[in-house]
Amino acid sequence: MAQQERTARQERTIGIGMVGYAFMGAAHSQGWRTVGRVFDLPLRPVLAAVCGRDAAAVRAAADRHGWAAAETDWRDLVARDDVDVVDICTPGDSHARIAIAALEAGKHVLCEKPLANTVAEAEAMVAAAERARARGRVAMVGFNYRRVPAMTYARDLIAAGRLGALRHVRVTYLQDWLVDPDFPLTWRLEREHAGSGALGDLGAHIVDLAQFLAGEPLVGVSALTETFVRERPLLAGASAGLSASGGAERGAVTVDDAAVFTGRLASGALVSFEATRMAAGRKNALRLEVNGERGSLAFDLERLNELSFYDGGDPAPSAGFRRILVTEPDHPYLEAWWPPGHALGYEHTFVHQARDLLHAIASGTEPAPSFADGLRVQRVLAAVEESAEKNAVYTPVPA
Repeated sequence: MAQQERTARQERTIGIGMVGYAFMGAAHSQGWRTVGRVFDLPLRPVLAAVCGRDAAAVRAAADRHGWAAAETDWRDLVARDDVDVVDICTPGDSHARIAIAALEAGKHVLCEKPLANTVAEAEAMVAAAERARARGRVAMVGFNYRRVPAMTYARDLIAAGRLGALRHVRVTYLQDWLVDPDFPLTWRLEREHAGSGALGDLGAHIVDLAQFLAGEPLVGVSALTETFVRERPLLAGASAGLSASGGAERGAVTVDDAAVFTGRLASGALVSFEATRMAAGRKNALRLEVNGERGSLAFDLERLNELSFYDGGDPAPSAGFRRILVTEPDHPYLEAWWPPGHALGYEHTFVHQARDLLHAIASGTEPAPSFADGLRVQRVLAAVEESAEKNAVYTPVPA
């Protein structure tokens, strides 16, 4: 009987349509393609169509990643009868118009982070999600690092009071792909497309994680940002004037290269953040530590199956950080994967993301993180930019 019930559930299908097919589209495709082969789901996702502007490239991506059809206009994808969920993996400047149109067309929506490029766009998306919610449709923002099992387990330990009242949180996200000043001017370096630089690209993740782990919002920030390389070579086919020095064609970088800011949680705990794409040798170094009155937790994405836990109640002679290998079947998401000790990787976060969204759709419950959660992050990012613009620099008075 149990097998029959499972088969019946798996036969209930839901059509997925995805807009965007590059790096993040490939990661989302992996999640959708794999989730039904791992987890017992209430709905079986069907990869109905993927969309991109280059017909040949999107058709190749569809064939590579298992999508049944390819579209070159996102409006056509939204209008398809076989698409029930619209998954948005495009630059931030298109998030609002695609998400709002999809929700108004009666689709569920998954949208990559950051939710939008501006607070006003994010507010409009939340309003559309609330209207759609009344019609039984849900909207979720894709903060995939919440779905690292060790990260979810850390949240559970904090919520259970194992650290006591929080005192201090430190979060850093360091990459190095912009260290070379001759790296070309891609859309991620243009404010009109990306909204911001390292702040939105990396900072959005760490702001969300700080609030997710603490279970409370940031209520104030103080920030510095910097753009170290202000002009970069244009991509082939782009057009712009020569650089000020008269060299090869270069265009202006209009976003930040790095952001450093501090914040205060609603409880009074302090948080420090660093986000940069200019840290030589750091490829994808997301690290955090949460300190409380009774203990501490630390996590490193480069060792994403592990947590370091310090229990302040241990006797002093044997006290110290201990390693928790988060691969047990009782740990979050691990019941469906491999035997204990067999590690998971980055791509599994997108499988877990798909799982959680499908369960929310089937149960009619609000998914997490919701668009409202995405708006909270967007407001922090805007406050960081405002603080950085107004931050006065004081010169110490000589002794």
